[in-house]
Amino acid sequence: MTRTVRVIGAPTDYGANRRGVDMGPSAIRYAGLAEQLERAAVEVVDDGDVRAPRAEERDPEAERFASGRAKFLRETREVATGLADRVERALGDGEVPLVLGGDHSVAIGSVTGSARNAEIGAIWFDAHGDFNTPATSPSGNVHGMPLAAVLGVGEFADVEWARAAGLDPGRVALVGLRDVDAEERAAIADSDVTTFTMSDIDERGIASVAEDALDVATDGTEGVHVSLDLDWLDPREAPGVGTPVRGGVTYREAHAALETVAERDCLRSMELVEVNPILDEGNETASLATELAASALGTKIL
Repeated sequence: MTRTVRVIGAPTDYGANRRGVDMGPSAIRYAGLAEQLERAAVEVVDDGDVRAPRAEERDPEAERFASGRAKFLRETREVATGLADRVERALGDGEVPLVLGGDHSVAIGSVTGSARNAEIGAIWFDAHGDFNTPATSPSGNVHGMPLAAVLGVGEFADVEWARAAGLDPGRVALVGLRDVDAEERAAIADSDVTTFTMSDIDERGIASVAEDALDVATDGTEGVHVSLDLDWLDPREAPGVGTPVRGGVTYREAHAALETVAERDCLRSMELVEVNPILDEGNETASLATELAASALGTKIL
C-alpha cells in the first residue's frame, strides 16, 4: 500500500537571531521536495502553511514566564498549537506528516501533535542540544529550547501546549552533538535522554550510532519522530543555516543515517528545520533537505 506524506509548512523565525529562516519552507518546496519524495514511492499532499504572524508585527516580550526569557513566546505558542492540530489530523488520516521549518521552535508543535494518543520515540539530529530553558538560555531564543519544552523541563513543566504527553525522555536520542551550553549540558546529563556526540560518530561510525539511536526511540513505541536540523551537517555540506558549527556529519553520513531510519520502517513524523535561503549557496541546503527526507522515507539506490 502506498504511503501518503502530508507536507505542512511552518514559516517562522521567532526562535532565531538571524532573519530569513522563515523562507525555509518555500526554499525546500522550490528545491523539488515533491519530486524527491515521489522517488521514494510515496504520494505527496501539500497542506500549505500554518499561519505565522510576522515577527515585525509583534512584541517579542508580550508573553513571558515568571523567570527567565523566551522571546516571541506568544507567537511560538500560536504556531505550535495550530501545527500540532494539523500533525494530529494527518496521522489520524493515516498519513506521515512532514513539517518544513522555519526555526527549530516549530518542533514543539510537530512533536506534541505526533505524541497525542500515542507513545512515541524521537531522534534529534542536531549540532545543538536544544535543551535550554528560559532560565538557562543565554539568548532567550526558543529555537534552543524545543526538546526541553516537549519534555517538560524547567519552566516548561506546567506548560500544557508545549509538553508532549506521549514522549518519554528515555525514548529520545540526540545524535551528532558538538555545541552545547554549560547549563544545558548539565540538564541533559541529569535527564534520561540518550546522547551521541560527533566523537561517538567518529569512533564508531554513523551506522552503529544510528542503529543504537533507533533502538532507544523504538523501544515500546508506536513510531518515531525524526527532528532534522540542517546544522547537523558540516557547514561545507549545508551552508544555509543560521548557527553553523564546524565538524558536522558528511553528506554520505547523513544519508546513511536516514536510510537506516527507513530500513526500520518506524517513521511516524518528521521535520526539516533551520534552512535559511539568505545564507545558502544556490539553494544547496534546501536541496539537501529534500534528499534527506526522501532517504528517510525509503529512497533506494537499487
